[in-house]
Amino acid sequence: MANFRSGPFSNIPLVVKNLLILNALMLFITWVIESTYGYDITRVLGLYYPGSEYFKQFQFVTHMFMHGSFWHLFLNMFALWMFGTIIENVWGPKRFFIYYMIVGLGAAAFYIAVNAIQFSMISNAANDILNTGSPDAFMSLLKTHFPGWYKEMLSSDAMTAWYNDPHNMNYAKSAYDKVMEALTAMKNVPMVGASGAVFGVLLAFGMMFPNQPIYIYFLIPLKAKYLVIIYGLFELYAAVAQPGSQVAHVAHIGGMIFGFILIKYWNHKKSNF
Repeated sequence: MANFRSGPFSNIPLVVKNLLILNALMLFITWVIESTYGYDITRVLGLYYPGSEYFKQFQFVTHMFMHGSFWHLFLNMFALWMFGTIIENVWGPKRFFIYYMIVGLGAAAFYIAVNAIQFSMISNAANDILNTGSPDAFMSLLKTHFPGWYKEMLSSDAMTAWYNDPHNMNYAKSAYDKVMEALTAMKNVPMVGASGAVFGVLLAFGMMFPNQPIYIYFLIPLKAKYLVIIYGLFELYAAVAQPGSQVAHVAHIGGMIFGFILIKYWNHKKSNF
């Protein structure tokens, strides 16, 4: 009688398995197209801010299957496999897929909303510079929204000249133009990755199995609920302390927020959820 061996994906539930395959396939396709044609398809499938000329509505979905590097993909997919497998086995594929997509879309919407507030603040502050001609207003804007740029300008000859001649509006106009250029550049940076949805999955695991120990670096046991709290606080701190970061910490927070709301809603609708 023939012996049958289960394949490496046999114990992974349907939705998680297909998400792992699809995300890996998209990164492979990205590499092939870039190396063959010199074109980065992230420019089309990554999520741009709605004020950008590159924004398309379908990017709210497609960005979740794009990743910037192998390690970006690996870390997201490892977490999806680790926590998503258990959750899908409990919920079933339909509910898990609905949850994954909703928290992923919610994370993107939250990211866009927070960016809209930040961009509005930058634009208003830039207009104040143009209206008042104040070098202090310019430095205050940089300190709040562009800390790296702020450090560069602290001892620059341009700022020294502006402070020595504060009524010269040419300095204010130049500063305004540079801020608006930076704002346009921020709008034209796409967000990619499944991190928002994956953080929602992590939140779900922490809520469903709060006392399940998770071994940090395979050595240090930590209850799931504490891991979720630590991650949430870290992402909140990083979002506030690192404006303009390459990592979309705000999207991670958004995924956890939408995951919490959805689980609470389902619990309210069905007591035996």
